[in-house]
Amino acid sequence: MYAPTSTNSPRSGPTSDESGDDLGGLRDFDGAGEILRAWGSGLRPDPDLTVSEWADRHRMLSGRASAEPGRYRTVRTPYMREIMDRLSPGDPTQRIVFMKAAQVGATEAGNNWIGFAIHQAPGPMLAVQPTVELAKRNSRQRIDPLIDESPELRERVKPARSRDAGNTMLSKEFGGGILIMTGANSAVGLRSTPARYIFLDEVDAYPASADEEGDPITLAEARSLTFAHRRKVLLVSTPTIRGLSRIEREFEASDQRRFFVPCPHCGHAQWLKFDRLRWQKGRPETAEYHCEGCERPIAEHQKTAMLEGGEWRATATAADPTTVGYHLSALYSPIGWLSWERIVRAWDAAQGSDEAIKAFRNTILGETWVETGEAPDWQRLYDRRERWTSGMVPAGGLFLTAGADVQKDRIEVDVWAWGRGLESWLVDHVVIEGGPDRHDAWSDLTALLDRNWPHERGAHLRIARLAIDTGYEAPAVYSWSRAQGFAQVSPVKGVEGFNRSSPVSGPTFVDATEGGKRLRRGARLWTVAVSTFKAETYRFLRLERPTEEDMADGAAFPPGSVHLPHWVDNEWLKQFVAEQLVTVRTKRGFARLEWQKLRERNEALDCRVYARAAAWIAGADRWPDEKWRDLEDQLGAAPTEMDGAGRVNRPQSAPQGKRQSDWLGRREGWF
Repeated sequence: MYAPTSTNSPRSGPTSDESGDDLGGLRDFDGAGEILRAWGSGLRPDPDLTVSEWADRHRMLSGRASAEPGRYRTVRTPYMREIMDRLSPGDPTQRIVFMKAAQVGATEAGNNWIGFAIHQAPGPMLAVQPTVELAKRNSRQRIDPLIDESPELRERVKPARSRDAGNTMLSKEFGGGILIMTGANSAVGLRSTPARYIFLDEVDAYPASADEEGDPITLAEARSLTFAHRRKVLLVSTPTIRGLSRIEREFEASDQRRFFVPCPHCGHAQWLKFDRLRWQKGRPETAEYHCEGCERPIAEHQKTAMLEGGEWRATATAADPTTVGYHLSALYSPIGWLSWERIVRAWDAAQGSDEAIKAFRNTILGETWVETGEAPDWQRLYDRRERWTSGMVPAGGLFLTAGADVQKDRIEVDVWAWGRGLESWLVDHVVIEGGPDRHDAWSDLTALLDRNWPHERGAHLRIARLAIDTGYEAPAVYSWSRAQGFAQVSPVKGVEGFNRSSPVSGPTFVDATEGGKRLRRGARLWTVAVSTFKAETYRFLRLERPTEEDMADGAAFPPGSVHLPHWVDNEWLKQFVAEQLVTVRTKRGFARLEWQKLRERNEALDCRVYARAAAWIAGADRWPDEKWRDLEDQLGAAPTEMDGAGRVNRPQSAPQGKRQSDWLGRREGWF
């Protein structure tokens, strides 16, 4: 603001009569004082606040959206101060990357930025969630309370009930700008308007492409290019899989800042690492952090002072000087949130499960998970083959699925039995000679659907669901599947990639009339993320198996164990491990994971993936314990128990006199 040239012009309010200034009669009417006070307030510039200062002064947390309602305090999460201040207009940084653990306050910091922009530096803003539905939920649960609880924001964004308020579920208008909220799955939402500010939340959950129009991050950032150096882009996410994680890729291209905190004993500055958290075995409550400088233990109650004395330090050189990157694990979580003891308990509970350890690394350590897609040695699998009666379903198998791979001159089918924890047994391998143009081949496949396999407990099982690949001669596959009925047969299409929200999606109705209308009673197609099931299969093959001595003492195979019968030959085993996961570079230099063949034939692996997809479609991944118990009761396959005298009580075989319709599995036609 410039200084007024007239000494008679009021600055911040009406001049008192004692000053002798002549107001020229400006106060000779009702309301003159209020007008002059408003005029004076308008002449004063807004305070030059950073985002963190604005949050401490104006942000109120609602009980609807926060576990700690009341005034926001940056001192509670000191590591967020610099990240928020990088988003202030006075900072030259244009892109801020934050790879972090879950629940460290990142989303609230992003909401502080939204509030700051509405109040202090208005402009068009785009906030992107993984899906449109999540954007709507975030608007209700986060953005609406943000506005409602802060008077400075409430007076700038009109209530949604006002006529022409510009306040809808996914759009908030305010003086000088607008907040657009959308999902990364909506190309229309991403290209709807230019945006000076872009908030990209949980980017690792974004789809590979937005409505087949390209990478959502690239589409969103293109909205800000016209704002040149004035733009601000915030990318936040918990990471996922190494080589596929967007946030890791962005972090590694940045200056890779870590939050260094001082040791309370020796003052040595260090960033916290999980391998320096120590505890007595079986006693998570003894967890302490050991300083890498003096090796003395640090109790968790000392963390508050450590966080207050912490600072961000760059550990690399950024490819783009306008981009800064930050990484933070849950070890920094403030007192009262996630404690070191709970972190240790989570780690101990995760042992023995790759999926649980993966979740721990992603959500608690804020690190990517490395998929070890190395093919197991087929000879090792040969040596681990097991002997049970040929053609018999072992006691632990509770239902059957099959995977069919259609080739030019044959149809290969593998039948798998599944038990609790997705433990599996290869029951049969069938090769039907003749390709899809041979009518008898389809007749033989139809006969396989009606075949029974004897169960060790006396029942006979049929294939609960068969998944058949549509990659070769899809019309013939649809025609046969349509004739069999889709209750037992599921046509599938395999797609690559690990970043799909579900390993199986669908079904999609693919039959259409001459006018192009989808037929609800026509063929339906399931989409299968084959990368996910291949990685799972190899992970299951690497599980440690109990020794004969362990099994004699009552040890069981771990969940997911794969049992291969003695009759499988070398060729089948080589096909089963015919691919491995490798990291390749795209033309733009980005890393991605890709399954590559080690040999030409891989039908055994494909059939396993399709049979696994059939188990997923049947619901095995989502069944409650009651459903598994019911199947065990029907087959008499419940685990053995010891009676009071130390004798083994074998479960009874399936009752012979019951009608098939009396049992759930039989009612569904499985046995």
